[in-house]
Amino acid sequence: MRVIETKDAPKPAGHYSQGIIQNGFVFVAGQLPWDPVRPGVFPPSIEEQTERALRNVEAILVAAGSGLDRLVSVTIYVSDLSLWGRVNAKYAEILGPHKPARAVVPTAPLHHGALLEISAIGAVT
Repeated sequence: MRVIETKDAPKPAGHYSQGIIQNGFVFVAGQLPWDPVRPGVFPPSIEEQTERALRNVEAILVAAGSGLDRLVSVTIYVSDLSLWGRVNAKYAEILGPHKPARAVVPTAPLHHGALLEISAIGAVT
């Protein structure tokens, strides 16, 4: 098992790792739409939050030797299901033709008022 740490994604605020590599997969911890350069700042729109959270996931994947095109499973926690169409549109724009398995989980309000959180599993070369 190998721990993944990158300065290109937000530093963990609790007792967890950004990612863990095990058995050919990288398991990416839930990523809020924090800006890694300006901690504590969320983009205002759901589209921008979706992109920021996915870019955080991507940074961890890349640090592990993977990438968005190697995603096998994604879980998206969304605080308001009425935002889902906009989240899905931005997600599809960023991932393009790649369609990993996915779950969408409606939740109560998320930590720090984020509108979504994304966790993922990717294949490692």
